[in-house]
Amino acid sequence: MSAYAHQMEREYSTQSLSSSRGGSDMGSHYVVESGIYMTSFAATIFIGALTTIGVLLITLLIALVVMLQSCQIERSGAVDSSKSSDYYSYCKIFTLHAEINSLEVNEFPSVCKDFAIQYIKEGQYAKDFKFTMWLAEKYFSTVTPLGDGLDALLLDIDDFHSSNPLYNNLYRFDQNGCNECIEETKDLKHKLILRFCMKLQAGGWSLILLSRKPEKQRNATIEHLTTAGYRNWSSLIMRSDDEMQMDTHEYFSRQRGVIQKEGFRITAVISGHMDALTGPSLGKRIFKLPNPMYYKFDDHIESANLLK
Repeated sequence: MSAYAHQMEREYSTQSLSSSRGGSDMGSHYVVESGIYMTSFAATIFIGALTTIGVLLITLLIALVVMLQSCQIERSGAVDSSKSSDYYSYCKIFTLHAEINSLEVNEFPSVCKDFAIQYIKEGQYAKDFKFTMWLAEKYFSTVTPLGDGLDALLLDIDDFHSSNPLYNNLYRFDQNGCNECIEETKDLKHKLILRFCMKLQAGGWSLILLSRKPEKQRNATIEHLTTAGYRNWSSLIMRSDDEMQMDTHEYFSRQRGVIQKEGFRITAVISGHMDALTGPSLGKRIFKLPNPMYYKFDDHIESANLLK
């Protein structure tokens, strides 16, 4: 090949190489302008960042859901608390007037009977009853009868009679599974009163029993009393047909007047109802036995488990 041919070949090769390089540069610019190019390391970092952001977003979403649920629970609790507080206030006023007016158990709203059951279930009723009986025993330990059989204790027996509607109603309205504790409390009440009465009788005191029940139930009442262990009472006073229409406050006041006219000296009256503890001729002391239906709201605070 001639020298001229060799020179032309070298020039052509140089131009071809330059064209090739120029084409490559144009290709790189095209990729950059039309998309994103990155190495595998950069891609790994990018995917990791996206994953981290996703995890953070999911965590934030879960936190928001938990906060919303917590708010709903708190709002629900506030509503329940408000509702329970309304019941508390209602029963507090209702039982106060029920005790003053000696309302029957069947006149109590169910929700207030739930409070009575709770009073028994928590053991507070038994404690209050024991303390009341201790006060009565302490008082009688400081006085002495004259010995003529005329110093008397008046006892309202309807508080512990087996047919007392209080317990029957409590059993029916008990939603707390407390039938056993109601029975235990009733037995405790009988034992404490019986022991107290036997002790006083042995000390020379006369025991006069009063009841709101009609005279026609006398035999059944006597049978119950003797079965329970009561003996040698001075008298058992029950209501005649005419007295059945009489207000119980008036009935008890009248009977105390009759007892005094017969020569008895009334030393004390014991009852769990206000109708037997108000009016004239009450003697030197009155002892109010705690009554579950007249729940002492000022002394016992409602708990969160109340209507469970």
